[in-house]
Amino acid sequence: MKKMSYWILGLLSFGLMSCQQKAVHKEIPVNETLTAEEAEDLLALLYQKHQTELSKQKSKAWDSRVLNYKEYEMPFFYKKWGETPENGYPLYISLHGGGAGSASMNDEQYSNQQHLYDETMSFMKGIYLAPRAPTNTWDLWHQDHIDILLNDLIQLAHLKEKINLNRVYLLGYSAGGDGVYQLAPRMADRFAAASMMAGHPNNASPLSLRNLPFSIQVGALDNAYNRNKVAQEWGAQLRELQHNDPKAYLHYLKLHRNKKHWMGLKDAAALPWMRTFIRNPIPQKVGWKQGKHLYEQFYWLGVPARLANSESITIVTYYPEENSINIESNDLKLFYIYLNDKMLDLDKEVVVRYKQTNIFKGKVSRKAVHIKSTLARKGDPDLSFCSRLTITENKKVVGD
Repeated sequence: MKKMSYWILGLLSFGLMSCQQKAVHKEIPVNETLTAEEAEDLLALLYQKHQTELSKQKSKAWDSRVLNYKEYEMPFFYKKWGETPENGYPLYISLHGGGAGSASMNDEQYSNQQHLYDETMSFMKGIYLAPRAPTNTWDLWHQDHIDILLNDLIQLAHLKEKINLNRVYLLGYSAGGDGVYQLAPRMADRFAAASMMAGHPNNASPLSLRNLPFSIQVGALDNAYNRNKVAQEWGAQLRELQHNDPKAYLHYLKLHRNKKHWMGLKDAAALPWMRTFIRNPIPQKVGWKQGKHLYEQFYWLGVPARLANSESITIVTYYPEENSINIESNDLKLFYIYLNDKMLDLDKEVVVRYKQTNIFKGKVSRKAVHIKSTLARKGDPDLSFCSRLTITENKKVVGD
């Protein structure tokens, strides 16, 4: 049994107490050190509160099948296939083609995407969800608002349909494929696998796909914008990355013979391929290269918003057997390493190395403030962490 005085104070600090209880205590110990059990219980309580607030704020948007962010609206269609699995439905988010053109043209593409893979889904269990892009521009699926809307979509699908957060898949065709090339590296920690059909990566990098299985399917004769050549180039990059890191960068490249931009649904093979993968939200090694949309957190790495930039590369590995962390590469002046008890034993000293040279050895505290901030950022309890290390210039390490 936990000390009641602590839990009243802790729960009070996050607005979970009744008015009568709030009158009893005024102090808020958000930086008090937690035990592993207390951290786990607090996360459960905070997530319950998060779900309640999400329901109040956005249930109507889900029920109306239109999500909103600032001036943007994103309608969406979804259909459930098969009986509900015991651990929740997989979610397949499918991005339509189109791009720069009229609203009616993109509406037609959206309508087509809703049932594009019906035959394949009829043999699978899952929720197939097709959103309608909020704009009618060439980059309709990789503007900044898309990340925010997709994050809301995933959270609401979990709230309303009990999807499995570790089995969310991203796919897209043509301009939707452009979006997958861009979004999958940016949001790799949200997905279990991704499949790009008939798109172009523009300036996207595959480096952040270390822990996200990635499928590329293009018609062998699809030479508009050099889609077929660029697909092979990306496949070569992924092969090279996997050669240097054999347990990572799983990928599947297929150029369909005698096919141009329309592949005659040969690309549907990507859906059963994706469903074999389950997300690991705390992979042992993370490689992070920021994209167009800058993030403050990626898996268990973080950076203050003011220091985030699209050129930085950070590669870090943790070792449970040694209770240690090794920073293999980092361009940021300051960045964060988030931890929880599934990664390392936080009751023991943690060792941090930069390129195998020790730069820190000591205890790392579990604190409510970190649980709250990481949960609020993505609304995903599996991407919430109780501890944080601040690394400055790859030399100074502070457990805060």
